[in-house]
Formats: sequence, structure tokens, C-alpha cells
Amino acid sequence: MYEIMTADEAVSLINDGDVICVNSFVGIENPTELHEALYRRFKETGSPRNLTMISSAGFGTWSESGNAEDYIREGAVDKLICGHFGAMLSTKRLVLEDRFEAYNLPLGCISHAIRAQASGIPGALSKVGLDIFVDPRREGPGINHLSTDSSYVKVVEVDGEEFLYYQLPKIKVVLIKGTAADRKGNISFDDQYMSGDALSICQAARANGGKVIVQVDRLVTTPSRPRNTIIPGCLVDAIVLAEPQKRHAAYESLTGSFEIPYAQWQDWHEMLETLTSTRTTANAAAKIIGRRAEKELKEDDIVNIGIGLPENVSRYARKSGMLDKITLTVESGGIGGFPASGTVFGAMIGAASVYDMANQFDLYDNGGLDICFMGALEVDRHGNVNSHRGPGAFAGIGGFANITAKTPTVVFCFTFNTKGLEVSKVRDQVTIEQNGSIAKLVDEVRSVSFSAKRAIENGQRVLYVTERCVFELTPKGLKLTEVYPGVDLQRDILNLLPFEVEVACFV
Repeated sequence: MYEIMTADEAVSLINDGDVICVNSFVGIENPTELHEALYRRFKETGSPRNLTMISSAGFGTWSESGNAEDYIREGAVDKLICGHFGAMLSTKRLVLEDRFEAYNLPLGCISHAIRAQASGIPGALSKVGLDIFVDPRREGPGINHLSTDSSYVKVVEVDGEEFLYYQLPKIKVVLIKGTAADRKGNISFDDQYMSGDALSICQAARANGGKVIVQVDRLVTTPSRPRNTIIPGCLVDAIVLAEPQKRHAAYESLTGSFEIPYAQWQDWHEMLETLTSTRTTANAAAKIIGRRAEKELKEDDIVNIGIGLPENVSRYARKSGMLDKITLTVESGGIGGFPASGTVFGAMIGAASVYDMANQFDLYDNGGLDICFMGALEVDRHGNVNSHRGPGAFAGIGGFANITAKTPTVVFCFTFNTKGLEVSKVRDQVTIEQNGSIAKLVDEVRSVSFSAKRAIENGQRVLYVTERCVFELTPKGLKLTEVYPGVDLQRDILNLLPFEVEVACFV
């Protein structure tokens, strides 16, 4: 039977050495009151310590302090297992300083491993991750020198087929943010942007004899309608009532509490961009890339568009009228709306459906998308892509590996080089005014997020769209298939490549 507690009382249920799973998505739906109560307890008593933290998509707030950043920095955590670290600003820096163990697994594979644990199965099989960095025959999931545990990802064979087997430590404590708890302890998520893996995480904790702690905005006397309950009260141990954070009315567009017609998507998106202070780069190079990549869309496509530069694809899809003829999706479980970006990445404007994250990755993993548009830090001569780790910095693989693993058409959107690149376009003529000092096309990527070899075996069509040309993946590696008007083939492309590339016959 659940109890209503203060945040400080609830975190007293956590013991030294516990494995804690946080239901959140990058920077949204974090149970901040619970994290801060845990920090208060640790600061006052030195306990709990030696914690292991698990989160499919990370649990930051785009800040150096607050939320979980403080108790992680002060030494309460020994181990982190996350799909994405991007919103954990202090933590991802400490990871590279070898302050604690940290492992980066594909977001969808963590989600599925949690669901497996909920059903009493120790792990989940997947072909996602084969031949990329997480494959133990390459690098494995460990991010720093301390992270050498080989139990989380193993290569196995089933009926003659090769898989990766993802296994997580047994979840003992769950931290969740919900909207309301009724008098039976049932938890609804009406005002949340997503529910993530909430139910699976609770079931896993119950299977392991653990505790479920839920932070809610309000208590209600009327029982939730059965289909609105995400977590049944019988799975909940502690409910913490916390004053909801005040936010601009524009954020209500992400909760699904009112209908948003297609014609209004862009208005809401622009309003949210202003509030989240992370406007998508819309310089000349980004516009050229977005316009060219958008031409790959077809009516009735089911699509995922990555954050950052690929977001320009949706801008041109709106201008061409194609946006209303396709179905957009986002990793957190949203389908059929317009994905938000910036600090509210993972939310969706005008979604037709928002379901469990594990179900979304079922769709992605089985090739249910028609096309995806992803960014790239580096691309090498083989066509391999590094999207998760730069020099002295990393954000994590997130859902990238799942999204690109079987999608029939994969389009990478990136500039030919960066840091100082200046490009102009007048009418249809592209001019490279100045090249950047950092090449993005390299002989070998420093870490593999996308395997060209695996894509060829899967029969995927892979394009690499830049501001001056387009490459296509072939069994021999990259092939230059398009050069934009105004771009000099030799001077602007071939002379700058560190490897030889096949060139198509241009008409």
C-alpha cells in the first residue's frame, strides 16, 4: 500500500548500494524534488552512497547544478548507465575525468532491457549495436578508463544468427515524475509530455523486491479513468506531492490537453523555440542541406528527424506542403505531431499518439520507419558515421543507433567541414566563401555510431547530404553522386578529401 510522504521521507527508502532507475527523457519529466531531497540527505549524512543510476535517455536539466548533478558530483554515485548524457552538463564532464564508471548504451536497448527485467527475464536481445562502438569486439559501452564491466553487452548466437544481449543491474528503486495520484494511488500523466518507460520500470522494481517513488503535481479524489492510469497504485510505495514548476502557457501545447491543428504547428514551434533559447541553426549551409534532404521525403512516409541541423528538413517540408503528408515520430513515444527541440526535446506538438517508449523502439528496431534524417560529427571513407563522441566531449548515442539500424533510407545531414565555414547561395549557385578548419570527412572515424558494413548487408539506402554535394553509400564506400551548381568539383571537394572517392558521371 502506498504512503503519501515528503520528498525527504521518500528518499529515506533508498539504501547504500541501491540501483536507481530514473524515468525521464534528456531534459524533460525529471522528478527534481526527489533528486534534490536525495542530495540533502547525502550532504547531511553521507548516505546513500555507492549508487548505480540507470536511465534510458538521461536525467539532466541542462544545468551545472540542481537535479542529480550535485549528488553525483559530491560522490554518491559509483556507476551511471544511460543512453544520453547531453542535458547532464556537470556529469558528462566528470565522466571524462574518470570520477566514476559510466556506460553508454543505445537508448532503445536500455528501454527493452528494462522491459525484459519487468517480465523476469535478465536481458534483451537486439541486432542494434552490432559493428558499432557498443559491440564488445570494438570498444564496448564503457566511456572512460574505469568503465570495464563486460556484463552489460555480450555477443550471442541464436539459431545461427548473431545478436547483442543487453543486461542491466537489477533495479531496486524507481524515481518517477507523474501528474496526479488518485485516492487509490493510481498515477496519471495527463500534464506530462511523455510517460517514457514508467510502467516497465515499476514492474521491474516490483519483480526485484524494490521501491517505487513517484513525484506528482496534485492529489485527486476521483479515481482515474482506467485507460488514463499509467501506473496502478498497487505498484507504488511512496507518493510525493510537489509544487509544479510555473511555466509559460506555450508549454501546454506539448501535453496533448488540447487539439492543435496542423496549420498551427509552426506557430507553437516558433514560440517554444524562443522560450527554450535553442534556435536551430539556419545559416546558408544549413538551409542548403535542409532543402536538398527534404527532397527525399515521399507521401505517407513515417519519419524521424534528428535534433540540430536535420531539423531544417522539417522547415522545408512545411514550405513544400510535404509536412502534412508524412507522419513524424520522436523517440520518447510520440507519433503524428511536430517534435519540439531544445530543452524540451522529446516532447511533441499536436501528437496523434504518445505511448510507451519501449513500443516506439519496437517500431524503430523492426524497420518501421521509412526514412530518417540524422546529424554527423564525422564520416569516413567507408561510410561509417560518428555522431556521439567528439574530441574531449561526448553526449551519447541516444536513439541514433536504433533509428538508423534498419530504416530503409537513412539521410545524414552535415557540413563538409566546420569552424569557420562560410557559404552563400544566390539563386541556384552555391559559393564556398571560406572552408572551415575542422574536416568532417575523415579517413577513419574515432568511434562508430553507424556501421556502413551493416547497412550494406541490410540493403539500406544511405545518403550523406552536405552544403556542397551529396554522397551515397556503396559496397566500396562513399560515392559522390551530386555536386551543386557553382561548386567546383576539384577545388571544393576532391582536393579537400583525405581519401579517394568514386565519382558518378555528372550530366
